[in-house]
Amino acid sequence: MKIKTAIACVVVSIVLMAFAEKGGSLFHVPAGWPVPHYDFAKNKLTQEKVDLGRLLFYDPILSRDSTISCESCHSRFVAFTHVDHALSHGINDRIGKRNAPALMNLAWQRSFMWDGAINHLDMQALAPITNALEMDEQLPNVLEKLRTQSRYRFMFERAYGDTTISTEGMLRAISSFMVTLVSSNSKYDQVKRGEANFTRQEENGYALFLMHCNACHTEPLFTNGEFSRNGLAQDAVLQDLGRFAVTLQPEDSFLFKVPTLRNIAYSKPYMHDGRMKRLSDVLKHYASLHGQGVHMNNTLDQLPSFSSEQQVDITSFLLTLSDSTFVMNPAFSYPREIIASLTKESN
Repeated sequence: MKIKTAIACVVVSIVLMAFAEKGGSLFHVPAGWPVPHYDFAKNKLTQEKVDLGRLLFYDPILSRDSTISCESCHSRFVAFTHVDHALSHGINDRIGKRNAPALMNLAWQRSFMWDGAINHLDMQALAPITNALEMDEQLPNVLEKLRTQSRYRFMFERAYGDTTISTEGMLRAISSFMVTLVSSNSKYDQVKRGEANFTRQEENGYALFLMHCNACHTEPLFTNGEFSRNGLAQDAVLQDLGRFAVTLQPEDSFLFKVPTLRNIAYSKPYMHDGRMKRLSDVLKHYASLHGQGVHMNNTLDQLPSFSSEQQVDITSFLLTLSDSTFVMNPAFSYPREIIASLTKESN
């Protein structure tokens, strides 16, 4: 048994090393984490490609009127979501139908958006760029605008070897930047690495989490990447049926992607429609359902229930998932140094 276990560990190590080599020094798999789903062999990470993607991520040129960038709804300081709106806002202050999901650890995800409408990270940026309630732009127009700017011709040449600006090159650059958004240095991670210890309250909360929450919010990613029901009544205005809109299967009604709990202290408001402003509201939501005798219905899959004391304990644990080094990482910030370098090159 010990020999088999040792062999298994070696195999896993070899696989992870292979992924690390494909991702290069720009991406690494934290110890104890699963193998990423993203195929780095088809989009090898390079600093030049990541720089281009970062520039595009922060550039409102991707929107029809050049007022909305990816960062407008996915701010670094709040774990790449936003806190000032329950629902995403687009050009002309158009209001979307869902809360902007936090962006992190995307290499491990198989589907994207609250309803899983996008099944590949390289395609994800298409959704907000072409959505009428968000950037409201068409790809030919985006490419034409990029081609008129010398800095993008230069950046595409650095990333791909020639000045051709294509949809594929743009999308792969954006996903190259997004795949580097790895959050793995919270207090929870430090405890797992033996660098810190939980307080008694955090430890109690962790035990509760493992008992009631880990099935859906599975560690270490704190999501199982699947779709579930959250017990919320349908919003009368939004009329959001969740994954049903993608599959048209009745059994998928009210299913929404299980969000990661990492950096949850930063990523309020909560739920797919952002209706809950505080973490305590989420816990009270489930407690109230349990008090009403609700166990399972067409809008709810699992029902964690916590006493007031337990809510304090589990909140203490959830706060250990905050990763300040992630939200403050200058490599993920507005690309001032890249723009400054491009300006210097052109002078």
